[in-house]
Order: sequence, then structure tokens, then C-alpha cells
Amino acid sequence: MIPRLHERTHTPHDPLAEALGRPVSPNEGLTEYTVVAHWPGLDYFTLDDEQKTWTSVQWAEHLEDPYLEHPFAASPDDDRRAILHIDVRLHPDDRELTGPEWAETAHRLARVAGIEIPGKEHGCRWIAVQAQPGRLDLIANLIHLDGAWHASPTDILRRLSDEARRIEQDLHLLRVRTRPAARPAIRTAPTASAQFASVLAQLADEQAGPLATVRGLVEHTARGIACQPGAAGTDTAHRLELIARRLHAIQQDLDSTAAQLVQPRVAAVPPAARHTAHRSP
Repeated sequence: MIPRLHERTHTPHDPLAEALGRPVSPNEGLTEYTVVAHWPGLDYFTLDDEQKTWTSVQWAEHLEDPYLEHPFAASPDDDRRAILHIDVRLHPDDRELTGPEWAETAHRLARVAGIEIPGKEHGCRWIAVQAQPGRLDLIANLIHLDGAWHASPTDILRRLSDEARRIEQDLHLLRVRTRPAARPAIRTAPTASAQFASVLAQLADEQAGPLATVRGLVEHTARGIACQPGAAGTDTAHRLELIARRLHAIQQDLDSTAAQLVQPRVAAVPPAARHTAHRSP
């Protein structure tokens, strides 16, 4: 399970569209099978008694409302980009999670990210979207209901990664960055396979690996180009998003290969020596 922290934005429309894998729509209703979790105070903000399903546009407007209610809310450095977007992706070989498992994952990640504080009534609005296989997106507005600005932990990505490891263990998922128990032995007397595995693991490192850096730059460029007017910019941004996805798949393949290199192998047993009878002359 790999968590990713996106650059904050001014509106939730683009993060929600990325989570859905398609543009937000005033006609498409998102059921509880897509919005698998949300902030506890949502029950007080129903549109009306008749309507039970919100469209994706209405979900985006709901997340955007704190801007209208608190037009002067901003971060300590006067930053008004209040939309936080986090996504996590399962290992390609993992089983598909159930709805309750996705919901549990969402609440756990929201708590470690600080956007859900148990017992706090005036916290952040947030929703969790599970619309693409093996992927969960959390989208939140950092402006509290009382107008205060939510300060995210400075080590939020490390906290998300640590919690992802615990979720993997609790839900019996595959560890994307598997580390065998025999790692200390590899440190003291590394084999050739272990050395190659170390190189591959460094390339695939989600925190500081070169591919992660390249992928982040590509995604950042795609978001910037998407804001430019014209169809050409939209097409280019889409191509860059596809490139970023391929880079992510390469990272996962490299990490899986690294894990396979350090797996203990069963030594081949030589065939038993053939006993030949000595004939007497």
C-alpha cells in the first residue's frame, strides 16, 4: 500500500475527478459504494429529506463550502489552497478489499493525517472515494467549520507510510516494500543478489527514489498544463498523467523484483551418487 500526498489546490474538482478517473458531473450520483467514508458531521448537511445520493458536482461543492463561509481563512503564510488530496494504492497482486475494509482504511489514514480528530465537532470536511481498482482517495478542506485553519503535521507523509504498513499487517495485505527477516545478514555479508536488490529498492523508493522524484515532477507539470486554456493543453496533461502512471507501475515492478532477489532459495539437491557393483574378474 503506497500513500501519496498531492500538492494542495484551491478547489476539490480536479482531485475528485482524478479520484473518479473521469470529470465530475451534475448527473452522476455517487453512492456509498463510491464515497466509502466521510467526516462525522456530514449527517447534519443533507441536501434534503428526499435526496439520498449526491452527484459528484454536489460532493465537490460540499467540500468547497468552507471557502464561502470563511472567505478570509488562510494558512499562517497566507496560503488559501485548502484542498488536501491523499491517495493510497494497493500492491498489484493484492486481493480486492471489501467496502467496510476500505472505510476502515480511510478513517485510519484520516486520523493519522490529522483531518479527523475523534471528539472534535468543528473539524475538517473530508470524503474518501473508492472508484478505481486498488485505489482510495481522501479529499479534505483544511478550513474548519469554525473558520480555523488546519495545520497538517510536518511529517504527514511518514505518518501515512507508517500507518499503511500497519494496515497491511492488520488486513493481511502484501507489503509493497517487503524486507525479509534475514536483512541483517545481508548487511554484514551481502551477496550479489542482495546488492542488486538494494539498487532496485533505491530506484523504487517512494520517499526518496529518483523515479518518485521524476513522477512527482511529471504530475506537477500535468496539473499546471491542465490549467492552461485549450484542448491541446488538456491532451498534453492527459498524456503526462499516463506517463506518471507508467512510472508508478515501474516502481512497483522494481520493488517486487527486489523482493524476489532476496527471497531465500531452495538449494538444488544433487542426484544421489550411483552405486555400481564391482564385478569380480
